[in-house]
Amino acid sequence: MCSTCGCGESDVRVVTLGGTKPANHDHDHHDHGHDQGHDHDHDHHERSPELRTHTLDLEVAVLAKNDELAAGNRTWLAERAITAFNLMSSPGSGKTTLLESTIASVSRAVSVIEGDQETLFDAERIRKAGARVAQVNTGAGCHLDAAMVARALEQLKPERDSLLFIENVGNLVCPAMFDLGELRKVVVISVTEGDDKPLKYPHMFAAADLVVVNKIDLIPYVDFDIERLTRDARAVNPEVQVLPVSAKTGEEMRSWLDWLMVISGRPC
Repeated sequence: MCSTCGCGESDVRVVTLGGTKPANHDHDHHDHGHDQGHDHDHDHHERSPELRTHTLDLEVAVLAKNDELAAGNRTWLAERAITAFNLMSSPGSGKTTLLESTIASVSRAVSVIEGDQETLFDAERIRKAGARVAQVNTGAGCHLDAAMVARALEQLKPERDSLLFIENVGNLVCPAMFDLGELRKVVVISVTEGDDKPLKYPHMFAAADLVVVNKIDLIPYVDFDIERLTRDARAVNPEVQVLPVSAKTGEEMRSWLDWLMVISGRPC
C-alpha cells in the first residue's frame, strides 16, 4: 500500500501500444526501480504519539524517495530534449480528447503515458490518434508516481526532441503530491464540473503551472463562471495561467498550442 495516501500499487501493470509516428529505439537503459515503502496503518482510531510520528516519518520518506526518482526522470528527459507535461484532473474532464486534438495539431513527435486504474480504453484512443503510448494500470492506486513513469519510459522509448504527455489518474487530490519528473504541471477542469474546484482542492491548483478550462462550448448550458474560477485559482496560486478551450470543437486551442511552444522553447 502507498503509505502517503493509502492506495494500493502491488498490481501496477505497464503496457505499450505503438502509434503511427516513429520512435527512437536507440534508447539508454532507464531503470530506477520501485522500492517505496508500503507499510500503511489502516487503524482510523486515535493513535499514540509514537505511532503518529512513525507514520509521518514514513510519509516523508516515501515522498523523498519519489522526489529522488523524479529528479532522475527529469535529468533523463532533459538530456534528450524531451519536454514533459503532467496532466491532472478529475475523471471526465476531457484530458484524452485534449491530447487527441493536440497530437493532430502538432508537427513534433508525441508520446503519451496513460494512467488509469484499469482498461486500455484511453491508450487505444491515443494510439489511433497517431502517438506512441504506454498504459500504466495502477490497480487500486489513485495516482502515478515517479517509479511508474520510469518503468513506462523504459518501454515507451520516446524520441529525442519530442513532447511527452503524462495523463495522470483522474483524481484532484493525490496526483498533486507526486513529482513525476515533468517540466510543467497542467490541471484540466471541464465546465461541467462547476467553478468551485480551486478552493475545494487547493493543493492541486497550488501545484499547477496552467489550468485548462475545457468544454467551453457547453458554457451556455451549464452554470459556470470562468471569472470566478480564475479568481479562486489565483487566490491559491497567484502565478497560475488559465486557458479556456474546447478540445472537441477546437475553440481557443491555438492558445494551448502556443503555450506548449513557449514552454518547450521551439515550434510544435
